[in-house]
Amino acid sequence: MTVLATIGVRLDELIAKPPAPADTGELLTLGEQALEQWVIARGKEPTRDQREGFRLLALHHQGAEKEPSFNACRETCRELVYHYNLLTLQPEHPESDQRARMMGWIANHLFLFISGKMETEQLGDFCCASKPVRETVDAETNAQ
Repeated sequence: MTVLATIGVRLDELIAKPPAPADTGELLTLGEQALEQWVIARGKEPTRDQREGFRLLALHHQGAEKEPSFNACRETCRELVYHYNLLTLQPEHPESDQRARMMGWIANHLFLFISGKMETEQLGDFCCASKPVRETVDAETNAQ
């Protein structure tokens, strides 16, 4: 089984069980591991750096280099960090279980995008940061 497939299996296990705020660290790590696989597939060494205090965001930045369509998952990464912060800063919050469930879904969404992107290069071309989309919009704007 590939590393990416193993990540998917673990995410499925975490999502299938009752939400647990204690899973936040593992969900964040699984997101990082998925991004690492994207970076490795592009022939690079995954960064150990952090952006805004998170390696996940640095890995996304590295993975999006010269690949504008990869920006389609930027907000997913930021949302994963947001839920991680909610759960670690307010572990006793009454909505912690729901936040943990959402974090699991977000981590899975990131995994699905990355695994899909590795199969279909055009995945993410709809993103507003994607060059083909910007070129079309710019051409339409200039024609007016």
